[in-house]
Amino acid sequence: MSGGTFVGMPAFPQAAREAVGDTTLRANLRHATHTIRDKRARAVAELSDWDELRAAGKDIKDHTLRHLDRYLVQLEESVVRAGGTVHWAADADEANRIVAELVKATGETEVVKVKSMATQEIGLNEALEAEGIRAYETDLAELIVQLGRDRPSHILVPAIHRNRGEIRDIFEKEMGSWGRPAPAGLSDAPAELAEAARLHLREKFLRAKVGVSGANFMVAETGTMVVVESEGNGRMCLTLPETLISVVGIEKVVPSWRDLEVFLQTLPRSSTAERMNPYTSMWTGTTDSATADGPSTFHLVLLDNGRTDTLADEVGRQALRCIRCSACLNVCPVYERAGGHAYGSVYPGPIGAILSPQLRGTQSEIDASLPYASSLCGACYDVCPVAIDIPEVLVHLRERVVQGGEATRDGNRVRLKPAKGHAAERAAMRAAGLAFARPGALRAGQRLASRTRRFHPRTLPGPGQAWSATRELPKVPAEPFRDWWQRTNGGKDDREGGK
Repeated sequence: MSGGTFVGMPAFPQAAREAVGDTTLRANLRHATHTIRDKRARAVAELSDWDELRAAGKDIKDHTLRHLDRYLVQLEESVVRAGGTVHWAADADEANRIVAELVKATGETEVVKVKSMATQEIGLNEALEAEGIRAYETDLAELIVQLGRDRPSHILVPAIHRNRGEIRDIFEKEMGSWGRPAPAGLSDAPAELAEAARLHLREKFLRAKVGVSGANFMVAETGTMVVVESEGNGRMCLTLPETLISVVGIEKVVPSWRDLEVFLQTLPRSSTAERMNPYTSMWTGTTDSATADGPSTFHLVLLDNGRTDTLADEVGRQALRCIRCSACLNVCPVYERAGGHAYGSVYPGPIGAILSPQLRGTQSEIDASLPYASSLCGACYDVCPVAIDIPEVLVHLRERVVQGGEATRDGNRVRLKPAKGHAAERAAMRAAGLAFARPGALRAGQRLASRTRRFHPRTLPGPGQAWSATRELPKVPAEPFRDWWQRTNGGKDDREGGK
């Protein structure tokens, strides 16, 4: 990966076309997403005040984002007061450099990791490997992805694209080169696969001196980090190592413990369809005793990496409300068929289609294509526990792509450089604008189109072939609407067949 982008990834349409042809992948995705979303629907239906919780989560996030400068300063003061150290990272390179230096200062060459989208976003594992430091993923799905030299395909279940047989084969082939090998005669039974992973990871937990984590939330008033997970591996990584380094996006802060209450109700139901997370780990600063649980040294790396630029966009900033529940992925018809790899980012699905182009910009081919990776059906908005209007942001980003994603400042104004590849579309829109502004020309054009309808092609020529490859042009009616309206006395007389 490079800066969060999977190196060599094609634009979404090409990657999705290849993924759709993989019948095993589609079957795995269909089974998993339908199972998760059905369970989620039942869990949400148990709460009579779900809509109020959703609105409260949205309001808390919006308030925090409007006053992010104040709450980040408060967070830093709280972390330092509790014995921790805060580092500010403007981008991926700076964050990776900070973490690598902190690990090397301990003299260790291995770290255990809690599942973290932020560290995947910046490519931390690869950066540490370049410095001679090996990072071990401890989340079961992340372990599968790492052992298989694969890429995550889902926010909540990174190995959702793998079935049990594939996982068994990966364990048998790869576990020995990373540590304890898989047991002989390993089957694809879930209990046996989980036990193999537990035995493999146990030795790493017991010898690790450095842990690396992210955080689902940061509480500004106390400096507390919060990680919610289902397996217990996070609890091991957060309590056993002597040094803990947490890399967290600046948008993950919440003002108070009272605010946290809302998200601890909505996140588990939206993600794993549980009433509460099996493991909710919270830590504040450092521990004083060598025998106590928790780190004696704690570092918090606050990551920007495009978030400040996203915050400046009044429409697009709502993507920063995301609490990484993955509900939008599980209902998205595009994700269900294309899978997560096609998005070329650690943030797949609908949220990735609006978050990645804002964090990385829309200059690359894949980021310019992501806002179009949607049918705009709105199912993602309906299930979002913080009410992110993803279709609205998608349309907004499409406008940015067409106008040109590269911004240049001219005095106090920001101008967008025209994007390549959209000249024909802009010319068509200008022509339509001229016609609609001139009623006489519009009427003449409509009459001409009706009289020549038998000669119209079924598909568009030239650049329009990509659009009409899977569609037919709508048929032009025998007469324009205005002519029909006049002929039928304003629609009242339909005896001549006009209805």
